[in-house]
Amino acid sequence: MPGLTALELARIQFGFTISFHIIFPAISIGLASYLAVLEGLWLWRQEPVYRDLYHFWSEIFAVNFAMGVVSGLVMAYQFGTNWSYFSAFAGSITGPLLTYEVLTAFFLEAGFLGVMLFGWNKVGPGLHFFATIMVALGTLISSTWILASNSWMQTPQGFEVIDGRVVPVDWLKVIFNPSFPYRLAHMTIAAYLATALFVGASGAWHVLRGRATPPVRTMLSMAMWMVLVVAPIQIFVGDQHGLNTLRHQPAKIAAIEGHWEKASGESVPLILFGIPDMTAEKTRYAIEIPYLGSLILTHDINGHVPGLKEFAPEDRPNSTVVFWTFRLMVGVGMLMLLLGLWSLYLRWRGDLYDSKLFLRFATAMGPAGLIAILAGWLTTEIGRQPWVVYGVMRTKDAVSNHSALALSTTLIVFIVMYFAVFGTGVSYMLKLVAKGPQPFDDLPPHDKGQSRRPARPLSAVSGNITPSVNLSRQKEA
Repeated sequence: MPGLTALELARIQFGFTISFHIIFPAISIGLASYLAVLEGLWLWRQEPVYRDLYHFWSEIFAVNFAMGVVSGLVMAYQFGTNWSYFSAFAGSITGPLLTYEVLTAFFLEAGFLGVMLFGWNKVGPGLHFFATIMVALGTLISSTWILASNSWMQTPQGFEVIDGRVVPVDWLKVIFNPSFPYRLAHMTIAAYLATALFVGASGAWHVLRGRATPPVRTMLSMAMWMVLVVAPIQIFVGDQHGLNTLRHQPAKIAAIEGHWEKASGESVPLILFGIPDMTAEKTRYAIEIPYLGSLILTHDINGHVPGLKEFAPEDRPNSTVVFWTFRLMVGVGMLMLLLGLWSLYLRWRGDLYDSKLFLRFATAMGPAGLIAILAGWLTTEIGRQPWVVYGVMRTKDAVSNHSALALSTTLIVFIVMYFAVFGTGVSYMLKLVAKGPQPFDDLPPHDKGQSRRPARPLSAVSGNITPSVNLSRQKEA
Protein backbone atom coordinates (compact mmCIF):
# COMPACT_ATOMS: atom_id res chain seq x y z
CA MET A 1 0.00 0.00 0.00
CA PRO A 2 1.80 3.13 -1.21
CA GLY A 3 2.59 5.89 1.25
CA LEU A 4 2.29 3.75 4.39
CA THR A 5 5.24 2.58 6.47
CA ALA A 6 5.62 -0.90 7.93
CA LEU A 7 4.77 0.51 11.37
CA GLU A 8 1.55 2.08 10.11
CA LEU A 9 0.56 -1.09 8.28
CA ALA A 10 1.23 -3.23 11.35
CA ARG A 11 -0.96 -0.91 13.43
CA ILE A 12 -3.72 -0.95 10.82
CA GLN A 13 -3.60 -4.74 10.63
CA PHE A 14 -3.84 -5.15 14.39
CA GLY A 15 -6.57 -2.50 14.60
CA PHE A 16 -8.54 -4.26 11.86
CA THR A 17 -8.34 -7.71 13.47
CA ILE A 18 -9.14 -6.48 16.98
CA SER A 19 -12.10 -4.48 15.66
CA PHE A 20 -13.57 -7.67 14.24
CA HIS A 21 -12.70 -9.71 17.32
CA ILE A 22 -13.97 -7.40 20.05
CA ILE A 23 -17.60 -7.47 18.93
CA PHE A 24 -17.86 -11.23 19.48
CA PRO A 25 -16.53 -11.40 23.09
CA ALA A 26 -18.68 -8.38 23.95
CA ILE A 27 -21.84 -10.16 22.80
CA SER A 28 -20.67 -13.42 24.42
CA ILE A 29 -20.22 -11.69 27.79
CA GLY A 30 -23.69 -10.16 27.65
CA LEU A 31 -25.51 -13.17 26.21
CA ALA A 32 -23.93 -15.63 28.66
CA SER A 33 -25.20 -13.61 31.62
CA TYR A 34 -28.57 -13.14 29.90
CA LEU A 35 -28.87 -16.90 29.42
CA ALA A 36 -28.10 -17.46 33.10
CA VAL A 37 -30.87 -15.01 34.05
CA LEU A 38 -33.34 -16.64 31.65
CA GLU A 39 -32.65 -20.14 32.94
CA GLY A 40 -32.85 -18.95 36.53
CA LEU A 41 -36.25 -17.37 35.84
CA TRP A 42 -37.42 -20.59 34.14
CA LEU A 43 -36.42 -22.70 37.15
CA TRP A 44 -38.00 -20.22 39.54
CA ARG A 45 -41.27 -19.46 37.77
CA GLN A 46 -41.63 -22.41 35.39
CA GLU A 47 -43.01 -20.07 32.73
CA PRO A 48 -42.36 -21.46 29.22
CA VAL A 49 -41.52 -18.00 27.84
CA TYR A 50 -38.15 -18.03 29.67
CA ARG A 51 -37.35 -21.56 28.51
CA ASP A 52 -38.16 -20.65 24.90
CA LEU A 53 -36.02 -17.50 25.05
CA TYR A 54 -33.16 -19.49 26.58
CA HIS A 55 -33.07 -21.96 23.70
CA PHE A 56 -33.49 -19.21 21.11
CA TRP A 57 -30.58 -17.13 22.39
CA SER A 58 -28.38 -20.14 23.18
CA GLU A 59 -28.25 -20.91 19.45
CA ILE A 60 -27.12 -17.36 18.69
CA PHE A 61 -24.63 -17.54 21.55
CA ALA A 62 -23.12 -20.73 20.07
CA VAL A 63 -22.49 -19.09 16.69
CA ASN A 64 -21.12 -15.92 18.27
CA PHE A 65 -18.87 -17.84 20.67
CA ALA A 66 -17.35 -19.86 17.82
CA MET A 67 -16.53 -16.72 15.83
CA GLY A 68 -15.01 -15.10 18.92
CA VAL A 69 -12.63 -18.01 19.47
CA VAL A 70 -11.49 -18.07 15.85
CA SER A 71 -10.95 -14.31 15.59
CA GLY A 72 -9.05 -14.27 18.90
CA LEU A 73 -6.48 -16.81 17.73
CA VAL A 74 -5.34 -14.50 14.92
CA MET A 75 -4.67 -11.66 17.34
CA ALA A 76 -2.59 -13.84 19.61
CA TYR A 77 -0.30 -14.82 16.74
CA GLN A 78 0.22 -11.18 15.75
CA PHE A 79 2.06 -10.48 18.99
CA GLY A 80 4.79 -12.84 17.79
CA THR A 81 4.70 -12.05 14.08
CA ASN A 82 4.19 -8.27 13.86
CA TRP A 83 5.19 -7.15 17.37
CA SER A 84 8.08 -9.43 18.25
CA TYR A 85 10.14 -6.70 19.96
CA PHE A 86 7.21 -5.88 22.22
CA SER A 87 6.83 -9.57 23.07
CA ALA A 88 10.54 -9.82 23.85
CA PHE A 89 10.44 -6.66 25.99
CA ALA A 90 7.16 -7.12 27.91
CA GLY A 91 6.34 -10.80 27.38
CA SER A 92 7.22 -11.65 30.97
CA ILE A 93 4.10 -9.74 32.02
CA THR A 94 1.67 -9.99 29.10
CA GLY A 95 2.48 -13.69 28.51
CA PRO A 96 1.55 -14.91 32.02
CA LEU A 97 -1.56 -12.73 32.12
CA LEU A 98 -2.84 -14.22 28.87
CA THR A 99 -1.88 -17.69 30.13
CA TYR A 100 -3.94 -17.13 33.28
CA GLU A 101 -6.86 -16.22 31.02
CA VAL A 102 -6.56 -19.57 29.23
CA LEU A 103 -6.08 -21.62 32.42
CA THR A 104 -8.96 -20.04 34.33
CA ALA A 105 -11.51 -18.61 31.90
CA PHE A 106 -11.10 -20.59 28.69
CA PHE A 107 -10.81 -23.96 30.42
CA LEU A 108 -13.85 -23.10 32.57
CA GLU A 109 -15.89 -22.18 29.51
CA ALA A 110 -14.72 -25.22 27.55
CA GLY A 111 -15.48 -27.54 30.46
CA PHE A 112 -19.10 -26.44 30.85
CA LEU A 113 -19.99 -25.23 27.36
CA GLY A 114 -20.89 -28.72 26.15
CA VAL A 115 -23.22 -29.28 29.12
CA MET A 116 -24.82 -25.88 28.56
CA LEU A 117 -25.38 -26.32 24.82
CA PHE A 118 -26.21 -30.05 24.68
CA GLY A 119 -27.21 -31.14 28.16
CA TRP A 120 -30.75 -29.79 28.58
CA ASN A 121 -32.30 -33.29 28.52
CA LYS A 122 -29.17 -35.18 29.56
CA VAL A 123 -28.42 -33.71 33.01
CA GLY A 124 -30.56 -32.46 35.85
CA PRO A 125 -31.89 -28.87 35.80
CA GLY A 126 -29.67 -27.85 38.70
CA LEU A 127 -26.49 -29.08 37.02
CA HIS A 128 -27.48 -27.51 33.71
CA PHE A 129 -28.12 -24.17 35.41
CA PHE A 130 -24.75 -24.47 37.15
CA ALA A 131 -23.08 -25.07 33.77
CA THR A 132 -24.72 -21.95 32.33
CA ILE A 133 -23.53 -19.88 35.30
CA MET A 134 -19.99 -21.24 34.91
CA VAL A 135 -19.91 -20.27 31.22
CA ALA A 136 -21.13 -16.78 32.13
CA LEU A 137 -18.52 -16.56 34.89
CA GLY A 138 -15.86 -17.72 32.45
CA THR A 139 -16.62 -14.87 30.05
CA LEU A 140 -16.25 -12.36 32.90
CA ILE A 141 -12.98 -13.91 34.12
CA SER A 142 -11.67 -13.82 30.55
CA SER A 143 -12.38 -10.11 30.24
CA THR A 144 -10.71 -9.55 33.62
CA TRP A 145 -7.38 -11.02 32.52
CA ILE A 146 -7.44 -9.41 29.08
CA LEU A 147 -8.16 -6.00 30.55
CA ALA A 148 -5.53 -6.48 33.24
CA SER A 149 -2.96 -6.99 30.49
CA ASN A 150 -4.17 -4.09 28.37
CA SER A 151 -4.57 -1.77 31.37
CA TRP A 152 -1.00 -2.50 32.43
CA MET A 153 0.09 -1.26 29.00
CA GLN A 154 -1.90 1.93 29.66
CA THR A 155 -0.79 2.53 33.26
CA PRO A 156 2.21 0.24 33.93
CA GLN A 157 3.45 -0.43 37.44
CA GLY A 158 4.87 -3.27 39.55
CA PHE A 159 7.88 -3.92 37.30
CA GLU A 160 11.53 -3.11 36.69
CA VAL A 161 13.45 -2.95 33.41
CA ILE A 162 16.50 -5.20 33.68
CA ASP A 163 18.85 -5.79 30.74
CA GLY A 164 16.35 -4.22 28.36
CA ARG A 165 13.42 -6.42 29.44
CA VAL A 166 10.49 -5.94 31.76
CA VAL A 167 10.69 -7.99 34.96
CA PRO A 168 7.59 -8.20 37.22
CA VAL A 169 8.38 -7.45 40.86
CA ASP A 170 4.85 -7.14 42.28
CA TRP A 171 2.09 -9.07 40.53
CA LEU A 172 -0.67 -7.44 42.57
CA LYS A 173 0.47 -4.03 41.35
CA VAL A 174 0.80 -5.35 37.81
CA ILE A 175 -2.76 -6.70 37.77
CA PHE A 176 -4.43 -4.00 39.85
CA ASN A 177 -2.76 -1.11 38.06
CA PRO A 178 -4.34 2.36 38.36
CA SER A 179 -6.63 2.16 35.31
CA PHE A 180 -7.66 -1.50 35.65
CA PRO A 181 -10.79 -1.17 37.88
CA TYR A 182 -12.24 1.63 35.75
CA ARG A 183 -11.53 -0.04 32.43
CA LEU A 184 -12.87 -3.42 33.61
CA ALA A 185 -16.13 -1.87 34.82
CA HIS A 186 -16.44 0.31 31.71
CA MET A 187 -15.92 -2.59 29.29
CA THR A 188 -18.14 -5.06 31.15
CA ILE A 189 -21.02 -2.59 31.31
CA ALA A 190 -20.46 -1.78 27.64
CA ALA A 191 -20.81 -5.49 26.81
CA TYR A 192 -24.09 -5.68 28.75
CA LEU A 193 -25.39 -2.56 27.03
CA ALA A 194 -24.39 -3.81 23.58
CA THR A 195 -26.17 -7.11 24.23
CA ALA A 196 -29.28 -5.42 25.62
CA LEU A 197 -29.50 -3.22 22.53
CA PHE A 198 -29.02 -6.26 20.27
CA VAL A 199 -31.74 -8.21 22.09
CA GLY A 200 -34.03 -5.18 22.21
CA ALA A 201 -33.57 -4.48 18.51
CA SER A 202 -34.46 -8.06 17.60
CA GLY A 203 -37.57 -7.86 19.77
CA ALA A 204 -38.63 -4.52 18.29
CA TRP A 205 -38.02 -5.84 14.76
CA HIS A 206 -40.30 -8.81 15.36
CA VAL A 207 -43.01 -6.64 16.93
CA LEU A 208 -42.95 -4.32 13.91
CA ARG A 209 -43.64 -7.35 11.73
CA GLY A 210 -46.67 -8.42 13.75
CA ARG A 211 -44.90 -11.10 15.80
CA ALA A 212 -45.62 -9.74 19.26
CA THR A 213 -45.62 -13.20 20.85
CA PRO A 214 -45.04 -13.49 24.61
CA PRO A 215 -41.32 -14.39 24.18
CA VAL A 216 -40.77 -11.44 21.82
CA ARG A 217 -42.52 -9.01 24.15
CA THR A 218 -40.60 -10.38 27.12
CA MET A 219 -37.17 -10.01 25.53
CA LEU A 220 -37.98 -6.47 24.37
CA SER A 221 -39.18 -5.55 27.85
CA MET A 222 -36.14 -7.07 29.59
CA ALA A 223 -33.77 -5.35 27.19
CA MET A 224 -35.33 -1.93 27.73
CA TRP A 225 -35.16 -2.34 31.52
CA MET A 226 -31.48 -3.19 31.14
CA VAL A 227 -30.77 -0.13 28.97
CA LEU A 228 -32.70 2.14 31.36
CA VAL A 229 -30.77 0.96 34.42
CA VAL A 230 -27.30 0.42 32.96
CA ALA A 231 -26.91 3.44 30.64
CA PRO A 232 -26.80 5.98 33.54
CA ILE A 233 -24.38 3.71 35.42
CA GLN A 234 -22.13 3.61 32.36
CA ILE A 235 -22.14 7.42 32.16
CA PHE A 236 -21.03 7.59 35.81
CA VAL A 237 -18.31 4.95 35.34
CA GLY A 238 -17.13 6.74 32.18
CA ASP A 239 -16.83 9.98 34.13
CA GLN A 240 -14.70 8.26 36.80
CA HIS A 241 -12.60 6.65 34.08
CA GLY A 242 -12.01 10.11 32.61
CA LEU A 243 -10.78 11.46 35.93
CA ASN A 244 -8.38 8.52 36.20
CA THR A 245 -7.14 9.08 32.64
CA LEU A 246 -6.51 12.76 33.32
CA ARG A 247 -4.39 11.77 36.32
CA HIS A 248 -2.31 9.13 34.55
CA GLN A 249 -2.50 9.98 30.83
CA PRO A 250 -3.05 13.74 30.59
CA ALA A 251 -1.86 13.91 26.97
CA LYS A 252 -4.68 11.56 25.97
CA ILE A 253 -7.29 13.83 27.60
CA ALA A 254 -5.79 16.92 25.93
CA ALA A 255 -5.99 15.18 22.56
CA ILE A 256 -9.55 13.99 23.17
CA GLU A 257 -10.64 17.52 24.03
CA GLY A 258 -8.71 19.18 21.18
CA HIS A 259 -7.18 21.38 23.88
CA TRP A 260 -3.83 22.93 22.99
CA GLU A 261 -2.97 25.54 25.60
CA LYS A 262 -4.39 27.23 28.66
CA ALA A 263 -3.63 30.68 29.95
CA SER A 264 -2.90 30.80 33.68
CA GLY A 265 -6.00 31.23 35.82
CA GLU A 266 -8.50 30.53 33.03
CA SER A 267 -11.07 27.76 32.98
CA VAL A 268 -11.10 25.34 30.06
CA PRO A 269 -14.12 25.45 27.74
CA LEU A 270 -15.74 22.31 26.40
CA ILE A 271 -15.19 22.06 22.66
CA LEU A 272 -18.33 20.46 21.25
CA PHE A 273 -17.17 20.36 17.63
CA GLY A 274 -14.04 21.34 15.75
CA ILE A 275 -11.22 20.06 13.59
CA PRO A 276 -7.95 19.56 15.50
CA ASP A 277 -4.98 20.45 13.29
CA MET A 278 -1.83 18.66 14.46
CA THR A 279 0.42 20.75 12.17
CA ALA A 280 -0.98 24.16 13.05
CA GLU A 281 -1.34 23.12 16.72
CA LYS A 282 -4.89 24.39 17.10
CA THR A 283 -8.49 23.25 16.77
CA ARG A 284 -10.14 24.95 13.82
CA TYR A 285 -13.81 26.01 13.73
CA ALA A 286 -14.19 25.22 17.45
CA ILE A 287 -17.66 25.52 18.97
CA GLU A 288 -17.10 25.98 22.70
CA ILE A 289 -19.06 26.16 25.95
CA PRO A 290 -17.14 28.26 28.51
CA TYR A 291 -16.10 26.67 31.83
CA LEU A 292 -17.77 23.32 31.04
CA GLY A 293 -14.51 21.58 30.08
CA SER A 294 -12.96 22.19 33.49
CA LEU A 295 -16.19 21.25 35.27
CA ILE A 296 -16.57 17.92 33.45
CA LEU A 297 -12.91 16.94 33.33
CA THR A 298 -11.90 17.96 36.87
CA HIS A 299 -15.25 18.51 38.67
CA ASP A 300 -13.96 22.00 39.41
CA ILE A 301 -15.06 25.02 37.38
CA ASN A 302 -11.52 26.41 37.69
CA GLY A 303 -9.75 23.06 37.29
CA HIS A 304 -6.56 22.85 35.24
CA VAL A 305 -6.42 20.64 32.16
CA PRO A 306 -3.03 20.50 30.41
CA GLY A 307 -2.86 21.43 26.74
CA LEU A 308 -1.15 19.40 24.04
CA LYS A 309 1.54 22.06 23.70
CA GLU A 310 2.73 21.13 27.18
CA PHE A 311 3.95 17.83 25.68
CA ALA A 312 6.73 17.35 23.16
CA PRO A 313 5.42 16.93 19.59
CA GLU A 314 6.70 13.36 19.44
CA ASP A 315 4.69 12.50 22.59
CA ARG A 316 1.31 13.77 21.38
CA PRO A 317 -1.54 11.41 20.38
CA ASN A 318 -3.36 12.13 17.14
CA SER A 319 -6.03 14.58 18.31
CA THR A 320 -7.71 14.68 14.89
CA VAL A 321 -8.78 11.04 15.31
CA VAL A 322 -9.51 10.66 19.04
CA PHE A 323 -11.41 13.96 19.16
CA TRP A 324 -14.08 12.44 16.90
CA THR A 325 -14.01 8.81 18.08
CA PHE A 326 -14.64 10.00 21.63
CA ARG A 327 -17.55 12.19 20.55
CA LEU A 328 -19.01 9.32 18.57
CA MET A 329 -18.90 7.13 21.69
CA VAL A 330 -20.46 9.80 23.90
CA GLY A 331 -23.10 10.68 21.31
CA VAL A 332 -24.18 7.05 20.97
CA GLY A 333 -24.24 6.79 24.77
CA MET A 334 -26.67 9.71 24.97
CA LEU A 335 -28.92 7.97 22.45
CA MET A 336 -28.89 4.88 24.68
CA LEU A 337 -30.01 6.98 27.62
CA LEU A 338 -32.75 8.51 25.47
CA LEU A 339 -33.92 5.04 24.42
CA GLY A 340 -34.12 3.89 28.04
CA LEU A 341 -36.05 6.97 29.20
CA TRP A 342 -38.40 6.76 26.21
CA SER A 343 -39.13 3.11 26.99
CA LEU A 344 -39.94 4.05 30.60
CA TYR A 345 -42.38 6.73 29.44
CA LEU A 346 -44.09 4.36 27.01
CA ARG A 347 -44.22 1.61 29.63
CA TRP A 348 -45.95 4.04 31.99
CA ARG A 349 -48.46 4.89 29.25
CA GLY A 350 -48.92 1.24 28.29
CA ASP A 351 -47.65 1.82 24.74
CA LEU A 352 -44.28 0.06 24.82
CA TYR A 353 -45.27 -2.44 22.13
CA ASP A 354 -47.48 -0.08 20.10
CA SER A 355 -45.33 2.98 19.32
CA LYS A 356 -43.97 2.34 15.84
CA LEU A 357 -41.60 5.31 16.07
CA PHE A 358 -40.08 3.93 19.27
CA LEU A 359 -39.86 0.41 17.84
CA ARG A 360 -38.06 1.71 14.74
CA PHE A 361 -35.66 3.66 16.95
CA ALA A 362 -35.01 0.58 19.10
CA THR A 363 -34.36 -1.47 15.95
CA ALA A 364 -31.96 1.14 14.58
CA MET A 365 -30.10 1.15 17.92
CA GLY A 366 -29.29 -2.55 17.59
CA PRO A 367 -25.63 -2.04 16.57
CA ALA A 368 -25.20 1.13 18.67
CA GLY A 369 -23.52 -0.66 21.58
CA LEU A 370 -20.93 -2.26 19.30
CA ILE A 371 -20.32 1.08 17.57
CA ALA A 372 -19.70 2.69 20.96
CA ILE A 373 -17.30 -0.11 21.96
CA LEU A 374 -15.30 0.26 18.76
CA ALA A 375 -15.18 4.04 19.10
CA GLY A 376 -14.10 3.72 22.73
CA TRP A 377 -11.32 1.26 21.92
CA LEU A 378 -10.05 3.45 19.10
CA THR A 379 -10.01 6.39 21.51
CA THR A 380 -8.11 4.59 24.24
CA GLU A 381 -5.62 2.82 21.95
CA ILE A 382 -4.85 5.70 19.57
CA GLY A 383 -4.84 8.03 22.57
CA ARG A 384 -2.03 5.95 24.12
CA GLN A 385 0.25 6.61 21.16
CA PRO A 386 3.13 6.98 20.57
CA TRP A 387 3.56 4.45 23.39
CA VAL A 388 2.84 0.74 23.31
CA VAL A 389 3.63 0.60 27.04
CA TYR A 390 2.80 4.10 28.25
CA GLY A 391 5.93 6.05 29.09
CA VAL A 392 8.10 2.93 28.86
CA MET A 393 8.26 1.62 25.28
CA ARG A 394 7.39 3.44 22.08
CA THR A 395 5.29 1.74 19.42
CA LYS A 396 7.97 2.25 16.76
CA ASP A 397 10.37 0.21 18.90
CA ALA A 398 7.90 -2.66 19.30
CA VAL A 399 7.21 -3.57 15.65
CA SER A 400 8.94 -6.48 13.91
CA ASN A 401 11.36 -6.00 11.02
CA HIS A 402 8.90 -6.71 8.20
CA SER A 403 8.76 -4.91 4.90
CA ALA A 404 5.84 -2.71 3.94
CA LEU A 405 5.17 -5.06 1.02
CA ALA A 406 4.83 -8.10 3.29
CA LEU A 407 2.49 -6.29 5.67
CA SER A 408 0.44 -4.89 2.77
CA THR A 409 -0.01 -8.38 1.36
CA THR A 410 -1.07 -9.93 4.66
CA LEU A 411 -3.40 -7.02 5.39
CA ILE A 412 -5.20 -7.51 2.08
CA VAL A 413 -5.47 -11.24 2.77
CA PHE A 414 -6.89 -10.52 6.22
CA ILE A 415 -9.48 -8.11 4.83
CA VAL A 416 -10.67 -10.56 2.17
CA MET A 417 -10.76 -13.56 4.50
CA TYR A 418 -12.37 -11.73 7.42
CA PHE A 419 -15.22 -10.34 5.35
CA ALA A 420 -15.75 -13.75 3.77
CA VAL A 421 -15.62 -15.84 6.96
CA PHE A 422 -17.05 -13.51 9.57
CA GLY A 423 -19.40 -11.84 7.12
CA THR A 424 -20.92 -15.26 6.53
CA GLY A 425 -21.02 -15.94 10.28
CA VAL A 426 -22.72 -12.66 11.11
CA SER A 427 -25.20 -13.16 8.28
CA TYR A 428 -26.06 -16.61 9.63
CA MET A 429 -26.46 -15.23 13.15
CA LEU A 430 -28.85 -12.52 11.89
CA LYS A 431 -30.88 -15.19 10.08
CA LEU A 432 -31.22 -16.99 13.40
CA VAL A 433 -32.46 -13.75 14.94
CA ALA A 434 -34.97 -13.34 12.10
CA LYS A 435 -36.22 -16.87 12.74
CA GLY A 436 -37.57 -15.74 16.09
CA PRO A 437 -38.16 -17.69 19.31
CA GLN A 438 -40.53 -20.65 19.19
CA PRO A 439 -41.87 -23.12 21.75
CA PHE A 440 -39.11 -25.58 22.57
CA ASP A 441 -41.52 -28.50 22.87
CA ASP A 442 -42.70 -27.85 19.30
CA LEU A 443 -39.28 -28.57 17.82
CA PRO A 444 -38.85 -31.98 16.20
CA PRO A 445 -36.35 -34.19 18.10
CA HIS A 446 -33.62 -33.88 15.44
CA ASP A 447 -33.78 -30.05 15.73
CA LYS A 448 -33.37 -29.94 19.49
CA GLY A 449 -29.74 -28.88 19.70
CA GLN A 450 -29.93 -29.09 23.49
CA SER A 451 -30.74 -32.80 23.26
CA ARG A 452 -28.13 -34.00 20.80
CA ARG A 453 -24.67 -35.45 21.36
CA PRO A 454 -22.12 -32.63 21.63
CA ALA A 455 -19.77 -32.13 18.70
CA ARG A 456 -18.95 -28.45 18.37
CA PRO A 457 -20.68 -25.19 19.41
CA LEU A 458 -22.39 -24.77 16.03
CA SER A 459 -24.02 -28.19 16.47
CA ALA A 460 -26.31 -26.53 19.00
CA VAL A 461 -27.99 -24.64 16.16
CA SER A 462 -30.98 -26.27 14.51
CA GLY A 463 -30.62 -26.77 10.79
CA ASN A 464 -33.79 -24.85 9.98
CA ILE A 465 -33.50 -21.05 9.98
CA THR A 466 -36.82 -20.40 8.32
CA PRO A 467 -38.79 -17.85 10.38
CA SER A 468 -41.27 -19.59 12.66
CA VAL A 469 -44.09 -17.28 11.56
CA ASN A 470 -45.08 -15.73 8.27
CA LEU A 471 -42.89 -12.79 7.31
CA SER A 472 -45.91 -10.72 6.30
CA ARG A 473 -47.21 -8.23 8.84
CA GLN A 474 -49.78 -9.55 11.24
CA LYS A 475 -52.04 -7.70 13.61
CA GLU A 476 -51.42 -8.34 17.27
CA ALA A 477 -54.24 -10.26 18.81
